[in-house]
Parts: sequence; structure tokens; C-alpha cells
Amino acid sequence: MTDGDGRSAWDSIGEPLAFPRSGLTVKNRIFRSSISGSFDSYDGTGGYARINWEEKFARGGVGAIISSFVPVARRGRILPSYAMIHDDSTIPFWGAVADRVHAHGCKFIIQLSHSGRQQDVPGVENRYRVALSSTSDMDTFHGLLCRSMTKGEIDEVVEQFGLAARRAQRAGLDGVETHSSHGYLINQFLSSGINDRTDEYGGPLENRARLLREIVRSIRAHTDGHFHLQCKISAVDYNNAIYPWEKKGNVLEDSVRVCQWLEEDGVDALHVSTGSIFPHPRSPAGDFPIDVASEVYGRMLYSGVRGGFNQRVFSARLGIAPRLFRWWWRRRRGPIIEGINAAHCAEIKAHVSIPVLLNGGIQRASLAARVIREGIADGVTIARPLIANNDLPKHWEAGLDQPPRPCTFCNKCLLNALANPLGCYELSRYAHDYDAMMDEVMSVFHPSPHEAANL
Repeated sequence: MTDGDGRSAWDSIGEPLAFPRSGLTVKNRIFRSSISGSFDSYDGTGGYARINWEEKFARGGVGAIISSFVPVARRGRILPSYAMIHDDSTIPFWGAVADRVHAHGCKFIIQLSHSGRQQDVPGVENRYRVALSSTSDMDTFHGLLCRSMTKGEIDEVVEQFGLAARRAQRAGLDGVETHSSHGYLINQFLSSGINDRTDEYGGPLENRARLLREIVRSIRAHTDGHFHLQCKISAVDYNNAIYPWEKKGNVLEDSVRVCQWLEEDGVDALHVSTGSIFPHPRSPAGDFPIDVASEVYGRMLYSGVRGGFNQRVFSARLGIAPRLFRWWWRRRRGPIIEGINAAHCAEIKAHVSIPVLLNGGIQRASLAARVIREGIADGVTIARPLIANNDLPKHWEAGLDQPPRPCTFCNKCLLNALANPLGCYELSRYAHDYDAMMDEVMSVFHPSPHEAANL
């Protein structure tokens, strides 16, 4: 597939991407975006299945992997069985991840994260204490309870991010990304739709951005040299996407200014997404599979005070309620799925000089190439299409616009991840062969350490 100038899409996508400030170079413009399942021990100790999981994408040809949500503190978890980087004992595990990924010429950037009030399943360690946030108002979708953080607690979290970055560098990882989007703690401070503080961390945008900027400075203070640092930002909050009477939150102009401040603070790159909750109708853009939600949402039943109400809505037995919710979800999403954040990303890129990465359902090589050639972004970050086809980059390199069995953006992978191994659960992609689908989903558990010892 070539354009009018005789160039293939891969000519643009396959070009290495250099980050001048940090000196990091990625072999192509494809980044596996931040997504993962519960592959680890309940206490957050990294497991062998996660290493297998990350290697699948490195082997498939992506230039770099951005890890899933990695908590910098036990209180910042979103789910049990997610690997953490909260103390030095985690360094050897992340070093093992780096070794496996680097063997395929792929880079690994760890996403440093804190849940704040947005804890899907807090686990026994957080079950009986109220979550920390910029506000004492509960999350609107799930009814997750929280309280406004004290200055001492803010300082502690800032230090936790810095120490986590130091561990990442010691583990031999290639960089860190702050999860400053999708309604997690940093976004709870950034968003005018959530942050209702009246101190130096609330009110004007400059105050709401203070936490993120302090975290950036802490990471720089705890790492040596030019260790790569990027920030994931929700370009627009759309905080009223589910309940239109809620405040809208940050608009694009706010995020452009925040990104300019981050560039001034020495951040190496920006990663552009959307939304102040997760999942959000626009992130990840696609369907809301009510049948899956009715099966797995029970795991969140007691995480928030609205869990029971949501479960009743999602239950297929109610008939009209789940259909109405699905219709509303699609309406609030809009008609675009692939490249849904492109216009927002282009506006941010036009106002900064550091590399910018675009997130948002890209699966077609022609679209990825256009994003790069038109200066909308310097690279694309992809999750669900890579879950469906781990070797998507190889299809693009071979000249295909999309793989023979493309992702349907059904979002069954994401909802199943609450209770089941993360993988593609769209049965039609496996010619309706359930055993074949399960073999693929469960492949992440092989080889086990015992199998590897006998290879």
C-alpha cells in the first residue's frame, strides 16, 4: 500500500523515533499502550505470566512497550494482582521484564501510577480505609468513596513517585510515564470537574497542575542523567460523559497549557488520551458489552456505593435498562473510534516542541502513517488491536492496511480483565471456536517456570 508519492505506510511507521532530551531511540513509531491484566500475585509481587505477556508484544514487533498501571504505593492500587514498584524488592522483577523485552530490540517504559479514589477492586489492604483524592466527593460512576488529601499525604505521594522512578532506572528500564489521565489521582488534581480544593493545589489551573509538576521534579531529583520521562494526559476530561449534569472538567486549552508547563519542566514526551474516568465512552472508544459487564461487574459490587445500582442496570434480565445504557454510551462516544483523539493531539503538538504520542484505537496502517506524516503525532500507542493481533506491526510491514482478523473494538477484553485473564474474547475472530479462543487467552501462562526449566 503506497500513497501518491510512492511511499508505503511502513516508510513512516517503521522509521525510528528519537527523543532528543533523553537520548532514547525507539526502532519504530509503534508503542504498545498501557494495558494489562491481573497476572501477578495478590500482594503485587510480579509474576512470570506478566513477563510472558510483555514479551508477546516485543516479539510481535512493537518499538516500545508502555506498561500497564504500576502502583507506586500500596494505597494506590486499582486491582490486586497488579505488579507494583513500591519498594526496592520489586527491582529484580522489573529487571527480568526488561531483559525479556530487550532481547527483541524493544524498549520498555513503566507507567508510574496512583489510583486516588478510582480503585476498581481495592483489595483487603485498602478495603476498610477511604481512598485518597483531591476531593472528598465520591466518584460519580461507581460511587467510590474518598477524602481530600492533607499536605503531608501529598508530599508522601510525590516522594513515592520519585523513588519508584529511581527503582525503574536501577532495574534497567528505558523510562517512566506518569499516569496523569483517565481519572486516576493526578487527573483528580488536574481536573476542574473533580478538584474542589481551596488551597495551593486547587482553584486555578496552575494550582491544579502543582501535584504533577512536583512529581516531575521529584522524578528528576531521584534519577541520574537524562532518564526518559513522559506524561500521559487527558486532552479533554469530558467529565460529564455519563451524567451530563456533572461539571465538564478540563478543556483542550487547559491541557495545552499544562503540556507547555511540562515541557518547561523538562519532560521528554507527551502521551495524549481523553477522559476523567476509566472506562470512558471515548476511552477506550468502542462498544460497551453489557453481557460481559453483567457477568464480571459483581467483582466491583462492594467497591463503591453505586455498585449495586450499576449491577442491576447491567443485568440482562432487566431488558430495557442495559439497552438504554449501551445506547447512551455509544451516543456519548460519538461516531469515531479509530484515531478518536487525533484532533486534540494535533492541537497539543502544535504548541510544544517535544515528541507527542497519540492514543486511541488505531488499527489501520494508513491512519497511523497519516498521523505521523501530517504532524498530528510522532508515534501511535495501541492496546486493543495488539491484544487481538500481537504481530500487528509485522502485518503493517508486510504491506497490509490491517490484519486479516482485525480487532472489533468490542471492549470485551477490558471488561473481562476485572475477573478473567486479559485477552481477546471476541469469539467471531476465532471462527466461533471457543477452545481456540481459550488457548490464545491462556497462552500467557506458558511457559511456566517449570516448563522453562525443562526447555
